[in-house]
Amino acid sequence: MNYYSLNKKAPNTTFEDAVVRGLAPDKGLYFPEIIRPLDPSFFETIEDKSNTEIAFEAIKQFIVPEIPEDVLKQIIEDTLNFDFPVVEINEHISTLELFHGPTMAFKDVGARFMARCLGYFNENNTKDVTVLVATSGDTGGAVANGFLGVKGVNVVILYPSGKVSDIQEKQLTTLGQNITALEVDGVFDDCQDMVKQAFMDSELTSKMQLTSANSINIARWLPQLFYFMFTYKQLKSKHKDLVFSVPSGNFGNICAGMVAQKLGLPIKHFIAANNANDTIVNYMLTQSYEPKPSVQTISNAMDVGNPSNFIRIQELHNNDFDALKANLSSFSFNDEDTEAALLELYNDYNYIADPHGAVGYLGAKTYLKSNDAHVVFLETAHPTKFLDVVEEVIRENVDLPPQIESVMHKEKTAIKIDTYQGLKDYLLS
Repeated sequence: MNYYSLNKKAPNTTFEDAVVRGLAPDKGLYFPEIIRPLDPSFFETIEDKSNTEIAFEAIKQFIVPEIPEDVLKQIIEDTLNFDFPVVEINEHISTLELFHGPTMAFKDVGARFMARCLGYFNENNTKDVTVLVATSGDTGGAVANGFLGVKGVNVVILYPSGKVSDIQEKQLTTLGQNITALEVDGVFDDCQDMVKQAFMDSELTSKMQLTSANSINIARWLPQLFYFMFTYKQLKSKHKDLVFSVPSGNFGNICAGMVAQKLGLPIKHFIAANNANDTIVNYMLTQSYEPKPSVQTISNAMDVGNPSNFIRIQELHNNDFDALKANLSSFSFNDEDTEAALLELYNDYNYIADPHGAVGYLGAKTYLKSNDAHVVFLETAHPTKFLDVVEEVIRENVDLPPQIESVMHKEKTAIKIDTYQGLKDYLLS
């Protein structure tokens, strides 16, 4: 499988090169040359397959033979060593819990998968690779955990000061070893802009191999399609049209779901559930893409004003707005809406959600006002990662799981920067 740049000004390349580079030389995102639908029999018998078998069949066309089948199977086995339960909320709405991994966030799958792919490619490489990643919350912890101790890989995480939760900050600033955290005086978009600028800085790239572990990286992005397959496996017997409401920030997760749809997974529709950062909501209304500075919300991992992966979503729909409109609805909800949803889920259904899942629940409810389907919203992080918000809303104490408890009393170590030059100076040092 070869990959091409969505800027269309760089040569096509291999999976390995796409993973190691992160961005194409023309600064475009990589995209697979072809997506071959799976045989219909795969979905007809999906409930008889293990999660590892499902994931392998779904992703092997994008990776084999660059990573041999036996190695890929082991990478998947190591990545998926936790559960992905679907929990029924009511007759028309369920939630897919994606927080049962080591950092209790959906990004554990992509980060662990990418780390293992990069580790395989780097086995015989004498030159270190520096993974540069911006985070609005959960990406940092998942990447830090996934890459911890990987030979020949150094990880540098940029996060916005005061705009991630205390637990999220602990997860990305307390590991040490090959992980470094840079605390940026700014918002997530500033962090993301610094990362992009580093990739365009020839003085840096001539001296070191940079790659990204944000969902712009093909190996971080693609494995997220697994979730949608696992959900269908669990809900197939309901014989209802399946719709996914995805809390959306950089749009990598929902985009991966659309790849699963291209593979033949019978998904009727997608809902992009947004917080006050409503760039895509406005685009779907006006056809005018106008990114804007992100605003801070209680669902901070979605505080993105210029979502990187939306260009991939457009490519999946052949840049046809009408085709996209038929497959995607987008709704925006403010913090007050989100808090009301958290309380409703707790009081009416005895379910404790996190703020991002609550936004997904609101997207499901809004869609169901005028459509008949079974909607699954993605619960993307454990509620205790946002303890101050959740406990204040539901007026109950929430027990800390072991994954969270283990980092609470560790000492934070971070380097403060406020400009791109601060990042560059650190990397060159």
